[in-house]
Amino acid sequence: MARAYISVGSNVDREVHVRAAIQALAECYGALTVSPVYETGAVGFDGEPFLNLAVGFETDAGPETLVRDLKALERAQGRTAGSNGFKPRTLDLDLLLYDDLVLQTEAFELPRDEILHHAFVLAPLADIAPDLRHPVVGRTLAELWAAFDLDGQWLRAVELRM
Repeated sequence: MARAYISVGSNVDREVHVRAAIQALAECYGALTVSPVYETGAVGFDGEPFLNLAVGFETDAGPETLVRDLKALERAQGRTAGSNGFKPRTLDLDLLLYDDLVLQTEAFELPRDEILHHAFVLAPLADIAPDLRHPVVGRTLAELWAAFDLDGQWLRAVELRM
């Protein structure tokens, strides 16, 4: 079994899609570790604020299978193939970490680079796995978050009942 961590984000019917994602992930992978939910500004485009969180779980699925399954969950929530890039989206699910695997493929990279650059990824991830070491930089997620420079990014914890 591997420990996987993913990011969950939405800025279109946010509460509906985030709740549906958590329910679907629990049905697929069982027990989930779910971070607090953060409202964050859109990055790279002018758009409605996002809801973002991180989820951890144990899985027998390999990383390629997991990424494929996450994309299927996005499509089930109305995300279309043309909604990649910096645009509004019903649901965005990204594999962030898969144990301590370091991997680069055409479809994805591990660990995901956004961990080091975006508060909306690092903050919730550090909430659920503060002592986990980033497999490339070797610092814990709590250390990375403590040293993070928000530099124009904003986020605030919000209440969302699952």
